[in-house]
Amino acid sequence: MNSVTTLPYRGRFAPSPTGALHFGSLVAALGSWLRARSQNGCWIVRIEDLDPPREIAGAARQQIETLAAFGLTSDEAILWQHTRHDAYAAALERLLAAGQAFACWCSRADLQRSNGLHRSPCVAAPDPQRAPAWRLRVPDRIVGFDDRVLGRYEQSLMDCVGDFVVRRVEGYFAYQLAVVVDDAAQGISEVVRGADLLDSTPRQILLQQWLGLPTPAYLHLPLALDANGRKLSKQDSALPVDASDPRPALRAGLAFLGVARERLAGLRSVDALLIGALHAFEVEAIPRTSSIVRMHHGLS
Repeated sequence: MNSVTTLPYRGRFAPSPTGALHFGSLVAALGSWLRARSQNGCWIVRIEDLDPPREIAGAARQQIETLAAFGLTSDEAILWQHTRHDAYAAALERLLAAGQAFACWCSRADLQRSNGLHRSPCVAAPDPQRAPAWRLRVPDRIVGFDDRVLGRYEQSLMDCVGDFVVRRVEGYFAYQLAVVVDDAAQGISEVVRGADLLDSTPRQILLQQWLGLPTPAYLHLPLALDANGRKLSKQDSALPVDASDPRPALRAGLAFLGVARERLAGLRSVDALLIGALHAFEVEAIPRTSSIVRMHHGLS
């Protein structure tokens, strides 16, 4: 008889250390944690510290401490992307050797002439006086996947993205390459994150295919918006959640993810709220659309 082996569920939450954890970040953390726990799986925190100019000193540690105050602690050692440059460089070398990546000296002005998209070949000649960016050579085909909340999503990479950067002029590795390498290295079986990254997924799937890496499942969560309909963002100084009394923001975050408030009635502690939410959590109840969050004393 043939036996079917089911791999253990492995999920992750991967914030960038560009500011304090705000309500939108909390929603993503809660969604990924609930999904992992509902599958009796592992939940891992990864710090995406790839972009030193944008990072704020001490922000990563503050984020980790805030997550702990909300009862969310990594099941494994936290992975810091600044320690992974050798792995990203090896992946880029594979792409270069296969002719799937190339050096590019095109300027922003060059790209503006083609609606901001780069399509091979480059219009700028190699310039030994300055460093190039490194781009992935995008094929003319549709890449799609089935999201567990949003359904089928497809994208023409050539028409919508163009040849995209995998290592920047400054020498920093791009998010698209690093996230693919690390998801594979950590055995992530499902990526749960905000819907602002939905259109990044086809790029990541292409990279997975060309690097011979597995493609995880994807689940994109609704976004928390400000009063102007914009995504809450650390860069826009979105108010941080209050780690000294996490319960109001925790209740609001769980409700945002579709957990019925009445299922949490009478639960006083953070641990009790998380256990109650785990029993009530259903993927089918997660809203498909983003919504405005009114920031008030209980959340900030």
